[in-house]
Amino acid sequence: MIDGALPHRASTLDINSLVCDRARSIDASGIRRVFDLAAKMHNPINLSIGQPDFPVPDELKRAAVEAILSDRNGYSVTQGVHELRTAIERHLRSDVGWEVGSDMGVIVTSGTSGALLLAAMSVVGAGDEVIVPDPWFVAYPPLVQMCGGTVVACDTYPDFRLTAARVEPLLRPRTKMVIACSPSNPCGTVMTQSELSELAELCASRGVLLLSDEIYNGFVYAGSREDGRAPSPARTHRDLLLVRGFGKNYGCTGWRLGFAAGPRQLIEQMAKFQQYSFVCAPTPLQSAVAGVFDLDLSSLVTKFEGRRRMVMDRMSKVTKCVEPQGAFYAFVEVPTHLGQTATQFVERAIAERVLVIPGSVFSSRDTHFRLSFAAPDAKLEEGLDILFRLMQK
Repeated sequence: MIDGALPHRASTLDINSLVCDRARSIDASGIRRVFDLAAKMHNPINLSIGQPDFPVPDELKRAAVEAILSDRNGYSVTQGVHELRTAIERHLRSDVGWEVGSDMGVIVTSGTSGALLLAAMSVVGAGDEVIVPDPWFVAYPPLVQMCGGTVVACDTYPDFRLTAARVEPLLRPRTKMVIACSPSNPCGTVMTQSELSELAELCASRGVLLLSDEIYNGFVYAGSREDGRAPSPARTHRDLLLVRGFGKNYGCTGWRLGFAAGPRQLIEQMAKFQQYSFVCAPTPLQSAVAGVFDLDLSSLVTKFEGRRRMVMDRMSKVTKCVEPQGAFYAFVEVPTHLGQTATQFVERAIAERVLVIPGSVFSSRDTHFRLSFAAPDAKLEEGLDILFRLMQK
């Protein structure tokens, strides 16, 4: 026996009997299963992962190192370090016209996922309903379920737009929240300013919280920007929760940094839950991104627009594909002449080393697959060639 090690004994603890119904009700992410598969494959063509393939800007790296070396490594206040919250407030004032004050608040969170969880915990109770778009971001339904709520899916096929006209018939007395994601994951759809304003007006008039998930607001392509910016319901309404982040826009997904802004009473409830869960977002990294809003992303966005053209040039010749207007995803329909579900098609693609995600991970339908073009051009081109060939058969 190794010194200090406990002797090996067969476990007598029945973990299965200890696991609660809440845990059993949540299925593992289909995306995570593909990631695990990729780790075991030799030289895969990975078009599945929603992670930018560009490095963190050097300015942010240096700022992070400086913060660590300056011993800013302890807890921050739950709401976030002062210099970052001040920068966010300036950004909101400039971008959407919000003035953070007595009635509006800001909280820095552990990624936008942290903001979504804190919002759900603050608003959704047992039996409450939350409307999400179908297709949805993979985390939305489990977040609602973890809080005891019920997911109500809003069918947005074939154009993937969560409009007020589609949402209104689904509003019921137990509806607490509507989640909008623009630019969309998994579809790349960008709603217009008019569409978002109408949705915000509907929610406000019915006493329902609109959560605007804008994690990809830095990736909106020419033709979908309005006044040079990503459309946002926050430009016309204040009675909503705005969620944005840093990981996707600046390539620092592992830093786990996001923020939420909205009515102060709601932000205070979210801060209470953060205090007893995440405590705070990583302190030195909060300091590192305080100057991030001054960075110019235009060259990166232009590069991704070129990749979008690569995707559309290939996929539009063999199937239906709504052109992505933002983010770095395309939601591609499996041609009906193949007689296959998206899951079956994805299995064929994986057999040829191309990793994509079946639409059933994001939707009640299994007719599409998500393709991420956050991949080097050569890999993307190779993967598109294989998908093109598989769709022709």
